[in-house]
Amino acid sequence: MKEISVQELKDKMDSGEDFQLIDVREDFEYEMSNLGGELIPLSGVLIESGKIDKNKEVVVMCRSGKRSAAAIMQLEQQGFTNLYNLKGGLLAWAEEIDPETQVY
Repeated sequence: MKEISVQELKDKMDSGEDFQLIDVREDFEYEMSNLGGELIPLSGVLIESGKIDKNKEVVVMCRSGKRSAAAIMQLEQQGFTNLYNLKGGLLAWAEEIDPETQVY
């Protein structure tokens, strides 16, 4: 599984790179804090896989990196090859990039 660090994600955001960010946490978690990605909870990731771009880099994130890894495993079985797991998830983002990020 391909991974991306929170610093690499921040660099992509800062440079305006064209990629898709998918957040596989639950609604209440997303409302508490998010990085502006599209919310597709893990439980619905296969049902809503049509919302995920197959033609550009897609970064999948969650709180710690475990649910996003599970989502990527499911999606790769559907033929996706352009997915990157955000290593450490929102917890790593709060620790390394933005300590103001609300974590739980």
